[in-house]
Amino acid sequence: MSMQDPVADMLTCIRNAQAMGIQKILMPHSILKTEILRVLREEGFIDNFEVVASDNKRDLQVGLKYYQGRPVIEKIDRVSRPALRIYRGYDELPVVRGGLGIAIVSTPKGVMTDKTARTQKVGGEVLCTVE
Repeated sequence: MSMQDPVADMLTCIRNAQAMGIQKILMPHSILKTEILRVLREEGFIDNFEVVASDNKRDLQVGLKYYQGRPVIEKIDRVSRPALRIYRGYDELPVVRGGLGIAIVSTPKGVMTDKTARTQKVGGEVLCTVE
């Protein structure tokens, strides 16, 4: 069976691993996933990630972050999905938890947070929200 939404699968892997208290997870590699993880690392939601090559395929190894035994990511949700894409202009981007969380947006200038997209005055597809 083919995977319909690899980004949703990645977010579910992160959600499930943090519920179990796992420190590192492994998932299939893609450029979009790498960019989303880069934003999560820059914003301090994950420790690190790296591309691991083995047997002619590449995987992403993600180090999850915990604070006092609790996951740093309280909630991570997919907004846009293959059957229903959600596009917003820079002035219509969602504000997550009054600015305490982030929305990850895919723009023509690359994948970035909602705050960065507003300052650069560029809109795009709202991929997910993180609290």
